[in-house]
Amino acid sequence: MSLRRADPARASQRYDRWMPVTQGDGRPHWDGRWDGRPDRFRPPPGVTLLAPVIISLLVQVPAAIGIAVWLRVGWAAGLAQVALAATGPLALLAARRYPGPTVAVVSAAALADLLLTPDVGPPYVALAFAIVLGIARGAMLWTVLSVVVAWVAAIVLGAVVGLDWHPFRIALTTALLAACFGVGAFVRVRRERAEEFRAEAMRRRQTAEQRERVRIARELHDVIGHALSQINVQASVGLHLMDRDPEQARSALSAVKETSRTALEEVRSVLGVIRTEGDAPLAPQAELAELPRLVAGVRSPGFDAELVDRLDGAVPGRAAQFAAYRIAQEALTNVVRHAGATRAVVAVERLGDELLVTVDDDGAGVQGSPEGSGILGMRERAALLGGSVEVGASPRGGTRVTARLPWGATP
Repeated sequence: MSLRRADPARASQRYDRWMPVTQGDGRPHWDGRWDGRPDRFRPPPGVTLLAPVIISLLVQVPAAIGIAVWLRVGWAAGLAQVALAATGPLALLAARRYPGPTVAVVSAAALADLLLTPDVGPPYVALAFAIVLGIARGAMLWTVLSVVVAWVAAIVLGAVVGLDWHPFRIALTTALLAACFGVGAFVRVRRERAEEFRAEAMRRRQTAEQRERVRIARELHDVIGHALSQINVQASVGLHLMDRDPEQARSALSAVKETSRTALEEVRSVLGVIRTEGDAPLAPQAELAELPRLVAGVRSPGFDAELVDRLDGAVPGRAAQFAAYRIAQEALTNVVRHAGATRAVVAVERLGDELLVTVDDDGAGVQGSPEGSGILGMRERAALLGGSVEVGASPRGGTRVTARLPWGATP
């Protein structure tokens, strides 16, 4: 388990280049579900913008020049023919920002080109690209109206000027135009699905980052909160006994020094894990073996703490140990800060497949007291492992914190 922060920029670049992003076994990166397809590379935006323009120019302009030379038309007619051949491809440059008007311009150019050279020349390729881009970018109404009007106008005007349109040619052209609409619809569905993948990935990444922030805050709260509570108690004792019992005051100040040093090391460990680039265990990885030191650290004149170990040498999973230590730490911190107690007892034992941790005190109790961030943090720790934390009255008259954790839980 790691406290590393995700890199939104790097992840965003991956989602921009791959559709959908998958892990090494072919599963989509964002939810692990197999979608039955291999990775598909999506070319950069510049390629998708310029490729239709270049292809259309290479097909239409040389053909227009060749037809003008072959038919021996005049310079004016030849230039007009070449200009019409180039108008559609060049108009495609605006398809990304203005897909609807682009389809209209290309349709008009295709109509004029068809009426000028009705019997020779290649298809107006730019129109096919314009239809696909228009549909894919959501300009459905513009595309349908522009193409239908241009095609109907071509048939009607052809009949008016005496062009002999063969029914097969009309049917084939209509079918090709319909195919272009189908390709555009397919591309649009692909784009929408890719956007849904990216949006879902972003939501999940943000959720993961939020959980990570909560986890970091919980670690720092437990480490710093417990240490500051101990320092406050020991410093108060030292000030109180400075004149009457210098030796006891010196012991209290030594405890302050030791507690602050330990807390500083733990904070550095947590921050070190956050900065780690590779996988690293969640630090500090406290264990139940450190409970005696924890309990001894909260003792002070007027307050005693005891550890009751009923595990008989049994060792639970690392995650269970870590959670148990932190829960006991937070419970003792609350006792010292809020309970006004004179004694606390920490007990650990195994009940079936659970690690049971109880912290009892003889303080003021919890009746009518709202739950703070410390209790919330304890509940979250237990819930992450599938356990629970209960806070209620203690037989000693104060508060009892009971944590039930899965025995074999590991990081």
